[in-house]
Amino acid sequence: MQKLQLTLAIIKPHAVKNPIALSYIRNVIKNKFVVIKTKRVSLDKETAENFYKEHVGKFFYNRLVTFMASGCIDLHVIGHSNAIELWRRLLGPTKVYKAQFEEPYCLRSLFGISDTRNVAHGSDSPTSAEREIKFFFPDFSFYDWHHNDEVVYRKGPIIFNDFLFQHVRRL
Repeated sequence: MQKLQLTLAIIKPHAVKNPIALSYIRNVIKNKFVVIKTKRVSLDKETAENFYKEHVGKFFYNRLVTFMASGCIDLHVIGHSNAIELWRRLLGPTKVYKAQFEEPYCLRSLFGISDTRNVAHGSDSPTSAEREIKFFFPDFSFYDWHHNDEVVYRKGPIIFNDFLFQHVRRL
């Protein structure tokens, strides 16, 4: 079995507010990935601006920042041997209209509203995943993960804790 790759999944405010969408997305996550960390936060505008700073100056930047600060978001550090590509494939195309025509059963097609309100975010590379995970989980140690925890989450024994919405070591 290949080592687990980590990525960040962000469930956006409109999906967190929709119990049907949230339940469906959570089921996809827990059935396809090992869930390492989870938390729900409400971003202030400054934190949203800092997270999306690479998009400053783009036409959608202000709309994206305002939207991401409009309600709670769910943050998940998820693992799979091919986590980044798999999560992005499950999300589908960034543009919801395109997703509806090209990938009618992807998450963005099913629950996306617009290109900004496209249900969820997925890191686009291992470098981005590490930077984004550290942004939201500053105490997460990639060193400890790779040297101590990865093999336990890959080989077990682990169980899924529904209350925490994450996998934990079986004692």
